[in-house]
Amino acid sequence: MPKSKVRKKTVYTPPPGSDLRTPVKVKGPTHPVYIAVMLGLMLVGLVWLVVQYLAAEMIPFMRDLGPWNFLIGFSLIVIGLLMTMRWR
Repeated sequence: MPKSKVRKKTVYTPPPGSDLRTPVKVKGPTHPVYIAVMLGLMLVGLVWLVVQYLAAEMIPFMRDLGPWNFLIGFSLIVIGLLMTMRWR
């Protein structure tokens, strides 16, 4: 079987002026307080909804809020989930 021809590749030369780029600063990991707040918001939102379902009639301020309890609970959860996008 005949041998195929070997092609020589040209050596890569960077374009002029490319060595003047500034290096990208790499950010470190997220601060532990940020993670605690993120998880805390999601947990408080979940607890708010569970308490609303189980004992809303026994807690005066939750009874006065009525259907706004759902907005409060889900808002806390959504804010915590949105914080996960900035987590490194």
